[in-house]
Amino acid sequence: MLEILAERFTYIPIIILMMIGLYVVIATGNLVKRLVGLSLFQTSVFLLYITIGKVFGGAPPILAEYKVDDGYGHGGGEGAPAAADAAHGADLAAGAADHGADAAGHAGDAAGYGVDAAHQAAEVLYSNPLPHVLILTAIVVGVATLAVGLALVVRIREAYGTIEDDALNAADYTLESGSAE
Repeated sequence: MLEILAERFTYIPIIILMMIGLYVVIATGNLVKRLVGLSLFQTSVFLLYITIGKVFGGAPPILAEYKVDDGYGHGGGEGAPAAADAAHGADLAAGAADHGADAAGHAGDAAGYGVDAAHQAAEVLYSNPLPHVLILTAIVVGVATLAVGLALVVRIREAYGTIEDDALNAADYTLESGSAE
């Protein structure tokens, strides 16, 4: 039981933050406090997705740069990706009849080098960048939504003179019923 808790320790504070945010949204009648609770809940969801997206021992998904030269000046150059070099090697192999057997040997080396680089890239454990990109987008949307919510709270305060839920409901009831209680 302790092993399971130790492995998933990061989830415990995230769940605590999530429940605190949910409690603040449900328990308070102040509109600003509700927005703070929603932001806290939203932040805990962000942390949850980032925690799930972390791959221990994973490398950033960036392929290494290298230089391929076939001996005839047809090299891929600095920073050429493995797929382009493999395609270049395949083109060299297809045109090997024009350059003789020596070119075919170099073309095979170039194609083999691209395949080896692709094979090497397949063996490396990469982290998935998608959760982090989605969370970055969600943070921007969350900040914009919070700004709109705060602007609405300011307008409600100007119109009703309060931001407490009970007072707003009472003011709406008196407007609907037409009584001056």
